[in-house]
Amino acid sequence: MRIVGIGASAGGLASLEDFFRNTPADTDMAFLVVQHLDPTQKALLPELLQRYTDMPVHEAEQNMPIQANSIYVIPPNRELRVLNDTLKLDEPAQPRGLRLPINVLFSSLASAQNERAIAVVLSGMGADGTLGLQAIKATGGLSLVQSPGTAQFDAMPKSAIAAGCADIVAPANELPERMLAYVRRVPEPEEESEHAKQDPYADTSLTRLDPLLHLLKQHTRHDFSLYKPTTLNRRIERRMAIHGMASLADYTRYLADNSQEVQLLFRELLIGVTQFFRDTEIWDYLINTGLPELLAKHPADHPFRTWVVGCSTGEEAYSLAMAFTEAMDQIKPARELNLQIFASDISPDAITKARRGQYPLSIEDAVSKHRLARFFTRHDNHYQINASIRDKVLFARHDVILDPPFTKLDLIACRNLLIYFDLTLQRRILPLFHYSLHQDGLLLLGSSETIGRLNHLFEPLKPKMRLYRSKHYQSVRHSDLLLKSFPPMSTLPKEHSVPTNKAPQPDITNSLQSAADNVLLQVYSPAAVVLNAEADIVYISGRTGKYLEPAAGKANWNIHAMAREGLREPLYSALKQASDQMEPVELAGLLVQTGAGIQPVDVTVQALRDPESLKGMTMVVFRDAVQAAAPARRRKPASAADSDHATQTQQYLQEIENLRHQAKLTREELQASNEELQSTNEELQSANEELTTSKEEMQSMNEELQTINTELQTKLDDLALAQSDMQNVLNSIEIAVLFLDQELNVRRYTERASTIISLRETDIGRPLSDLTSSLRYPELQGDARKTLDTLAVSEKQITTNDDRWFSIRIMPYRRLDNVIDGVVITLVDITETKNLESALRERPRVRPQRGLTLNLYSEEAIRLALPPAAVVSMHRCRSIT
Repeated sequence: MRIVGIGASAGGLASLEDFFRNTPADTDMAFLVVQHLDPTQKALLPELLQRYTDMPVHEAEQNMPIQANSIYVIPPNRELRVLNDTLKLDEPAQPRGLRLPINVLFSSLASAQNERAIAVVLSGMGADGTLGLQAIKATGGLSLVQSPGTAQFDAMPKSAIAAGCADIVAPANELPERMLAYVRRVPEPEEESEHAKQDPYADTSLTRLDPLLHLLKQHTRHDFSLYKPTTLNRRIERRMAIHGMASLADYTRYLADNSQEVQLLFRELLIGVTQFFRDTEIWDYLINTGLPELLAKHPADHPFRTWVVGCSTGEEAYSLAMAFTEAMDQIKPARELNLQIFASDISPDAITKARRGQYPLSIEDAVSKHRLARFFTRHDNHYQINASIRDKVLFARHDVILDPPFTKLDLIACRNLLIYFDLTLQRRILPLFHYSLHQDGLLLLGSSETIGRLNHLFEPLKPKMRLYRSKHYQSVRHSDLLLKSFPPMSTLPKEHSVPTNKAPQPDITNSLQSAADNVLLQVYSPAAVVLNAEADIVYISGRTGKYLEPAAGKANWNIHAMAREGLREPLYSALKQASDQMEPVELAGLLVQTGAGIQPVDVTVQALRDPESLKGMTMVVFRDAVQAAAPARRRKPASAADSDHATQTQQYLQEIENLRHQAKLTREELQASNEELQSTNEELQSANEELTTSKEEMQSMNEELQTINTELQTKLDDLALAQSDMQNVLNSIEIAVLFLDQELNVRRYTERASTIISLRETDIGRPLSDLTSSLRYPELQGDARKTLDTLAVSEKQITTNDDRWFSIRIMPYRRLDNVIDGVVITLVDITETKNLESALRERPRVRPQRGLTLNLYSEEAIRLALPPAAVVSMHRCRSIT
């Protein structure tokens, strides 16, 4: 049994009506309807849908079994899921306005039904349903979208189409027919296998697919010629069914003219079904036994290299990285493992998704809570792989058939890829894996895959788990191995099937029957007219003058203007009713005022849907009703007044009945409109809440940014003030200071330094060697470099060209984080000190006064020998030094 998920929002009631009016009641499918509803109001959707379908409509309940030919509608304030053909209801996890119940249903449907899943997106606002359609499409299911031009609100259909999720785009009333045509054309997998058993001589060769495969090879560089014919046929049949094509030749011509369809078929043939830790028993064995044994023999200084072939969206590659991490915890927790995981796939879309490392919340079913907490980071609607696992995996687009393989590997995981290759290609790929593996390397295959007859290359380690160990076999490492596998296998000779001659079918026409039918239609057919959508007559058959007459005044071909008295009101109601149903509307015994009196007339109104030229039109057929036979004995004739009174009474009663029926239809329409307005109001309220939430988040973010900006501005002001203080301090001490960076380029200097060394603002960043100075110190560059290298302080007394003396001290520039980032050169003027020393050396020794014994160079002797001004200069120099 197939399950169809239908998602709708604002404007969805009319779309649902069109959909179910055109859906037969015996499709053997179940329909799950999700619409955005007011969580505080009781929904009337089940009662409204019941008017348009013969299938029973139920409001979904917890653990309700799903039955074929039934419709299930989501209740208010719930999320609907599918699990083992049973309905599951949960309270919404997100607040009102942020809920996406259509995505929830479609995602669960993809997990439960896989390629049998069918999803339909109808009118609505927002983008709910797009992510769910992506899940449906990834599993090979069918996705249908209402054409935006026919939807009252086109945001949801446009979002699905823009995401590339729509297999079929059509008006809501055409979607059921397209869906059923697809189901009839593409049988379920069980039916397909039964058909293959019943018809063992069915044509499974690829000869008839050669032109199509050649087109794929031209556009995608990939050769599908040695894929299993059953896989190719099923996927190609699916694309043909989506486009409504019955001939492979027509579809091949369509491919040749449509490059986008080539890419869609290419993605269709790349089956990307995977999950985290698929087949848990093999992963438990690898973590507890297989990998620890392999790692124990592996040299610590060599990287451990693995290759995941056909990685799809990355789940298996990341599972392997997590398994290695857990295995390392068991053997040597402190050991660092240089792990390299090469994950390859031919699909660029799958590689892009794998690199992002984002997976839906549904992985909680496959990944334990411990692993989720250790290796993932949870976000609002997805899990993100942690960087510690992501950095271990290198994703690359790689074709295992065409491209050279990765080599010097310790483990290869190729699970559920070989099952899509025929035996010839498998016998080419497996020796290639043996060539890539080290001796005793591990090969991990899928549960339905084996090494076949290649026992000389691999020995089974765990046969039930499809785990094999590479054996030493030198012949497979022959130099022509790769030449045998590349270029693609399509160059190999193939056996062509013998075509079966079929006798042409004779074209038999029954000219006699056709002529007789034409005569009967022309002579004996009842009077009838064909109307367009505006009820204007476009075609007349037979004599209709008894029922219709032209209206006075300007010519008017509208049937309501031309209908005789007694037909107008019933005909108006019948036309409206016929447009809403498949069956014709029968009006019996209408009393029509004709030229010869009152005539009872039977009228049939039928909406036309076939052929295409009459689609949207209505046919009205008139037949005279049979009057009751008069009694044998003639009664006394009634008066003319009584006869007219009876006639008028009959007409009034019939008009009253018609008005009642019309009032009932009007009430139903008003009720449907009210439900539609409630749904629209819910959508608007949700949108308003989303906008309010976004506004609040933006306001909060803006306030945070303003706070950060204020803090930064305060720090900038403090920094500018500190810089000014430092500059004033340096200038006030009257010491020449020069700051150099690690390359001995000028970083900063004081004004006093510019009087000794030729410096100006534009010299910031210039090398010290490019500057001129009055110092007689050619070794300044070398001493600065030596201080930077040895961190030893250099101190010298140097004279200038104008006979001034400076004490030059060079010391490392040490930052607050204790990092050496250049040197600092200080220049202190000691000219007066030097002159004082010279003067003291030239003067004789001073006689001490009575009771005073002083050295020549004592402070008291200097004070006695020099004038007061010289003594003050001496003290100033001493304080500076």
